[in-house]
Amino acid sequence: MTQLAPPTPPQAPAAVSKDPATWSYEKRRRYGWLVTVSLLFLMMLSWADKAVLGLAAVPIMKDLQITPEMFGLVSSAMFFTFGVAQLVAAPLANKVQSRWILLVICILWSVAQAPILVFSSLPALWVSRLLLGAGEGPLAPVMMHGVYKWFPEKKGATPAALASSGVTLGIVAFAPVLAWVIGSYGWHAAFALLAVVGLAFAAYWLIVGKEGPYTSRAAELKLDGDRGARAGAATPSSATAVVENRVPYLRTILSPSWIFAVLTSFFGYWTFTLAMSWGPAYFQTVLGLTGQQAGSLIALPAAWGAIATVGLSALTQRLHLRGVPTRKSRAWVLGSGAVFGGAALLAASLVPDPVVAVALMVFGFGTAPALFALSYLVVAELTSVAQRGANLSIANAVFTTGGVFAPAVSGFLIGGAATQAAGYSASFALAGGLLLACGVLSLVFINQQRDRRRLGLDAAPVPAA
Repeated sequence: MTQLAPPTPPQAPAAVSKDPATWSYEKRRRYGWLVTVSLLFLMMLSWADKAVLGLAAVPIMKDLQITPEMFGLVSSAMFFTFGVAQLVAAPLANKVQSRWILLVICILWSVAQAPILVFSSLPALWVSRLLLGAGEGPLAPVMMHGVYKWFPEKKGATPAALASSGVTLGIVAFAPVLAWVIGSYGWHAAFALLAVVGLAFAAYWLIVGKEGPYTSRAAELKLDGDRGARAGAATPSSATAVVENRVPYLRTILSPSWIFAVLTSFFGYWTFTLAMSWGPAYFQTVLGLTGQQAGSLIALPAAWGAIATVGLSALTQRLHLRGVPTRKSRAWVLGSGAVFGGAALLAASLVPDPVVAVALMVFGFGTAPALFALSYLVVAELTSVAQRGANLSIANAVFTTGGVFAPAVSGFLIGGAATQAAGYSASFALAGGLLLACGVLSLVFINQQRDRRRLGLDAAPVPAA
């Protein structure tokens, strides 16, 4: 009599690995884009926090009885701690996972709104903005470092640019809403709304946030193998051997490419901070618009900025994948963008027609934030992957100090001019002229291939067989 074999016990499903390094390429790519879109929203929220003060400028100056000069100093306040926090976070970026740093700083943003909600006074406003600067300072470099870890080197420009476009998309999405809240419920309500949204995102990020597996060039080769080689197949006839040597930070900082890439974004940051801190007040006091109209109008340069940020970075990635040297595919795009934005803003300060002037401001102010992602790409080339987080933090700490000077200098120009209109024109002309001049210098002096060889990151080009 034939005996039946005992039934095979059901197999427990294989545990899903939580380590992205063990995932398939497609799963890593999909999750990388989820992280990128999540960080896009975080960057949007960051710039909504920055912009709310400018959107509420007129009622705040009225309620707290402060002059344009004093308001300019308060607008600059957050950037005093902004740069210091980045320098403190720079060494941590190489040692602590990006997801945990991002979680802590997001919570700190919400806490920073408390002083002005509890004590409606000028000192409370100072404390609130200083705390906000300490929380927001490390965001951009840590975010970029986190995004870069999810994508191969040749495919990181577009995701990084998308996340960076939150600089402008935050204004597009939040400015009209915040202007409506200010007009309907008062400026305190706008600060409270941002605090609640920040805490909600922190809870979401605690669940979704993960660290990417592309932690070095060697890790990329191990993960993707010949896939990465095929992605970079369209290269010139000479190849360059990549060397993962650590480079002293000062040597990197003193390279011409680092100096002019960062200086270009310094004046880009000056320009866009000027728009966010004084743009809404300009539309109300000079053009005679309401607060809600000003909030909607300031979204126009931000909308152009989002298009320019993604468009220019996609162009650089396309050129890079085709084998165009990064001096042309990145540095020349960076310099040309600065020349275009600076020329448009300078022209806006000179034309008498307000409609034409506003149209030129859209391109001038809006192109400025598109430069940030390009500067990050240049800086990232001038360091090893292991040092990239710290180098990006240092670069960001330097170029965001443009936000310290722009509101304060412009406040004194506006408050000291014969008319406010003349003061605004002078502040716009100054920003446009500086950005234009630096764009020209970037076209001439940035050369990553030359500086990588000097820093020992690349061996000499080897002719193809």
